Amino acid sequence: MMFEKLKSGLSQLVNKITTTELKAKDLQPVLSDFKLSLIENDVALPVAERICDEMEKRLDGFEVSRLEDRKEVVEKNLHEVLLEILSKGEKIDILEMVEKKQRSGDQLIIVFVGINGTGKTTSIAKIAKLLLKNKFTVVLACSDTYRAGSIEQLEEHAKRLGVRIIKHSYGADPAAVAFDAIKHAQAHDVNVVLIDTAGRIQTNKNLMNELSKVKRVVNPDLTILVVDALTGNDAVMQAEEFNDSVGIDGTILTKVDADAKGGSALSVTYVTGKPIVFIGLGQTYEDLQLFDPELFTQMILE
Repeated sequence: MMFEKLKSGLSQLVNKITTTELKAKDLQPVLSDFKLSLIENDVALPVAERICDEMEKRLDGFEVSRLEDRKEVVEKNLHEVLLEILSKGEKIDILEMVEKKQRSGDQLIIVFVGINGTGKTTSIAKIAKLLLKNKFTVVLACSDTYRAGSIEQLEEHAKRLGVRIIKHSYGADPAAVAFDAIKHAQAHDVNVVLIDTAGRIQTNKNLMNELSKVKRVVNPDLTILVVDALTGNDAVMQAEEFNDSVGIDGTILTKVDADAKGGSALSVTYVTGKPIVFIGLGQTYEDLQLFDPELFTQMILE
């Protein structure tokens, strides 16, 4: 069940605070327990601290007469605190960006980064599908020239989607592949270039330098990081690492449907200051959802 542990932790908190005096000294032990519950659910420490500090600040000395009103006040404040954490960063509307580019006769260029195994290539295919559905044209670039099978994997998606793929041989310069894909898009009036990159382990300096080079050469409109929700705190560390080393504009959180904890969703945006753009909810091309902080907050507080 999606985020069931986080949901139950939140509802326990609401029930406990509802029956506690709304004074700092009475709230602190309850919030301290809650902080531990958040951390157990993969919420990054600074995020857990922020949620608890905000709740204490908002509720300390709050005067409410009846119990049910009190529950409402607690829920309303918790909703606001979570929403604020999930709403960091400028909202990214990819379809709107493509339209704008199309009007000026330009291409939208997106570079995807992230370590292997997060579902990066599948996410690229899902975005290609979304763009095609909205009547835009797409070309894929295989700038992951290291991982065995990466070119074939992207080719398979391209074939299923009926789009062109630009590739060189294994070991080729990733930036050169990306550059060629953009030249192809310009020559054939293709709307969007989606660039897949290598994802060896994130602390690899060579990888980060290589990704920075790809970015220098192609000057993308967006750099999107793909992280796997199930890796919890690792997802948060990767987000920080990629944002510091390469610079990202937003994230896609994959495998959200299988995530019982939910902490990485709360933490990734907070630690990078960049929005979650999409969440992946399954294996088919349709299983990609625009991330809506308000709906998401409502869902975890159900």
